[in-house]
Amino acid sequence: MKVLVTGVAGQLGHDVMNELAKRGIDAVGSDIAPTYSGAQDGTAVVTMPYVPIDLVDPDEVYARIVYEQPDAIIHCAAWTAVDAAEEEENRFRVRSVNFAGTKNVARVCKELDIPLMYISTDYVFDGQGTEPWKPDCQDYRPLNYYGETKLAGETAVRNYVDKFFIVRIAWVFGVNGNNFIKTMLKLGKNHDTIRVVKDQIGTPTYTYDLARLLVDMIQTDKYGYYHATNEGGYISWYDFTKEIFRQAVELGHVEYAEDKVNVIPVTTEEYGASKAARPYNSRMDKSKLQENGFTPLPTWQDALQRYLKELDW
Repeated sequence: MKVLVTGVAGQLGHDVMNELAKRGIDAVGSDIAPTYSGAQDGTAVVTMPYVPIDLVDPDEVYARIVYEQPDAIIHCAAWTAVDAAEEEENRFRVRSVNFAGTKNVARVCKELDIPLMYISTDYVFDGQGTEPWKPDCQDYRPLNYYGETKLAGETAVRNYVDKFFIVRIAWVFGVNGNNFIKTMLKLGKNHDTIRVVKDQIGTPTYTYDLARLLVDMIQTDKYGYYHATNEGGYISWYDFTKEIFRQAVELGHVEYAEDKVNVIPVTTEEYGASKAARPYNSRMDKSKLQENGFTPLPTWQDALQRYLKELDW
């Protein structure tokens, strides 16, 4: 089997490539840069085959994919800067990457009759209520432009590709790139008080764990919509921050102790710093994974513990 992975300079694409290498599966990474531009961390992805692809250029997408002749594509590439997506000067690029780029990939998958795995987000929903979102729910009402463009990408995949996986994820963190955990650790080191939102609820997703699941899935024909985050229950960003600091202290980083950093829970309205509207309800129903024989991800608490040990403090 040969798999083409887009967006390998990002958190998830980086870990998907390493997971494929771990299993001895032939893989080619791609991104827009001329050469691999992700973390130079000595892992397999750094030296694995790489091909630059501008996903917005349909002719280039077609030529590159046809030349590589993959048996499947895992499409991780996306514009994910949610607040920046709201800025008028960025909107054309956001839609070009998240919708047009995805459509270009989907068209080639259709022609070559190969499976496409598209990584999406809970932001395709309106984030209201308290019930977990089911993967086959079609009550789409994105709150922001990022969500709109990711939903457009989903629609392109569904319309063009017969063999597709659409996997929605949330609250992602990984070694390669910036994320909430790194931000909190930086703030906690430099501030004695931090305000963190308490009324947005979801579950974190460690890209290392998610990559294992995605590679499990791409080797099957159990196509359709799925939701995937770590197990361990639903929490707020405030809860997550408290656990990040608690585990950091356990690892010997006493600068994050409760008597050093005061974490104050606030509402989204009180926080008021985001340009893009954020969902209050990011609870994801993941039961479809087990129903189709896939192994769920470990708990987010366990994932956080492993992740903190990987960081360069």
